[in-house]
Amino acid sequence: MQFEIKPQSNTPIYQQLRDQIILGIATGELAVGELLPSVRQLAEEIGINTMTISKAYNSLKEDGLLITDRRKGTAVAAPRSFTFSEEEYYQQQLQLQVASALIHGKSEAAIIADIQQCLEQFSERTELK
Repeated sequence: MQFEIKPQSNTPIYQQLRDQIILGIATGELAVGELLPSVRQLAEEIGINTMTISKAYNSLKEDGLLITDRRKGTAVAAPRSFTFSEEEYYQQQLQLQVASALIHGKSEAAIIADIQQCLEQFSERTELK
């Protein structure tokens, strides 16, 4: 998977990387068990600090999306259900996104259409159907 970092973005670099890995997992571009580049290797490839890569990887490990084996490296973890706090966070973020869309003039129908379009992007993954 190729990572695209936009240094001029308001989104922190670790968050850009984190988001791209999440999307890669959801679309199936990154499969369960697939090894990610080492922190050093990825830092060299995309030209950013190793601590930034480490921060993104550690955040994804905390969320249960990645696992690390000292001998093999960092890989995509098997899917699991949300914990209570993760479900709460998900609901909060969803509410914020919908509220933001409404404030900016999106209609309910347009928001639903946007969500359906997003879901179609992930329809290849049987776990998400």
